[in-house]
Amino acid sequence: MADIQGSYDELFAAVPDLLSGLLDAGDAGGAVAVFVDGQAVVDVWGGFTDGGRARPWERDTIVNVYSVTKTMTALSALVLIDRGELDPDAPVARHWPEFAAAGKENVLVRHLLSHTAGLPDWEGPVEELYDWASATARLAGQAPQWEPGTAAGYHSLTQGFLVGEVVRRITGRSVGEFFAAEVAGPLGADFHIGLGAEHDRRVALTVPPPGRDEDYTAGSPGRDATAPSAATALRLRDGNSIAWRRAQIPAASGFGNARSVALVQSLLACGGTVGGVRVLSPEGCERARRVQFEGTDRVLGMPCRYGLGYGLFGDALGWGGWGGALVWVDPGERLAMAYVTNQMREPAADNRGIELVMAAQDGLKGLRA
Repeated sequence: MADIQGSYDELFAAVPDLLSGLLDAGDAGGAVAVFVDGQAVVDVWGGFTDGGRARPWERDTIVNVYSVTKTMTALSALVLIDRGELDPDAPVARHWPEFAAAGKENVLVRHLLSHTAGLPDWEGPVEELYDWASATARLAGQAPQWEPGTAAGYHSLTQGFLVGEVVRRITGRSVGEFFAAEVAGPLGADFHIGLGAEHDRRVALTVPPPGRDEDYTAGSPGRDATAPSAATALRLRDGNSIAWRRAQIPAASGFGNARSVALVQSLLACGGTVGGVRVLSPEGCERARRVQFEGTDRVLGMPCRYGLGYGLFGDALGWGGWGGALVWVDPGERLAMAYVTNQMREPAADNRGIELVMAAQDGLKGLRA
């Protein structure tokens, strides 16, 4: 079996065993962390940081987790809501007046967080994603594709700019700066929205699915293939670029490891306090779980339940990222689990994250017995 590094409670041995099996099956590298009551019961990693299998995955290796970043951006907004500085039922234009253009005067903050704002597609050049002012100005001038609040369509790249600009207007800081100062910093979490050059040596570049190359694109398999879309295709080579790394693309360019993702999102599992550090109130944590939309997502083409910035799955909440990353939070069990990897698989054939969740839940049964 593939060698696994790190530590784990024996009750959760199925988790590192499963990670080892994924590496044996051909994955380049990855890491898993399981936190219960704000403490790590699993913190393991293995494999390699490159497709050529030359550099081992280390304890401090970080990787682009793509849309798992959305949960970090959402958490930043939830902090402001908790502090009374942001009202989820207020018009976005209250904080961002230019946003009222093109029929968006009635778009509410909660619409941004729940993928119901009607702005799901990034329609500009990829290079414009790297310039905050240009990206947000483009979205401010864009007309919604449906009446905001009446339907949901996954805002894969746009959500981070929309929520992030509201954060910036309120605080005077970028969402990456706010998250670092108010969330990651106090918790000691190694997660970054906008990655400095000093961290480049630690980055595991994403490896395309077998048989694919760096022109592999992100797509929404549920979207009707006969319906034209103006959305710009994002290629893997874009996600692996230095420009992507340096930019703040708060829906998709977060870098971290499983430990940091599970640590941060343990806030929602533990009533807003982890390691003696309070970031949210218990009420603020519950707010994230209030259903904003339930039905078929018109972009993903599948049933979805959205809270404020998170997908809702029964009593749990969380989200996944392009390529396989996943964060899963179960407040009832005070559990947070994160899986990160540099190995992409075709989405329709990728069950790695949910299999690891099931393994963690099995360990939890023994712990609670």
